This record gives sequence, structure tokens and C-alpha cells, in this order.
Amino acid sequence: MAAYELVREIENSCARNQMRDVFFDEIETDDPVAYVRREIKGKEVNLEVDTLSGGALCIHVESAGMVQKFLFTPLD
Repeated sequence: MAAYELVREIENSCARNQMRDVFFDEIETDDPVAYVRREIKGKEVNLEVDTLSGGALCIHVESAGMVQKFLFTPLD
């Protein structure tokens, strides 16, 4: 199983607040897309997956009017 540093960023939809909620975690998974689907379970989800240099994955998620970004960076 691969180990990743996960950064989860949730956009704040308040008009006067430009801040974002950002969470950091270390996880182990062989399938980052399946991990995201489990995190957002029970909702209709639109995913866009970008493969970045060094094996990192950026998964953009839109569900229930909320936009989130999951950045998986492999840990060596």
C-alpha cells in the first residue's frame, strides 16, 4: 500500500470570506480516487483527476455545490 501526504482544501462560498479550510493528513491507499469517493460517499460527485510531476495526484471534486481539492503527494 502506498503512503501519501494528503492536503484537502475546501473552498469557502461566503462572499466576504476568501479563506479556505485546509486539512493535512498522512494516509495509506492504493487508489486515491476510491479514497476520495469514500470520503464524499452518498453524494453525486463530479471528479477531475490531474497527474502532477513526481507521482502526485490532484483530484478536483464538486458535490452538493461544494468545491474541494485533494492533493496526494507520495511519501518516500
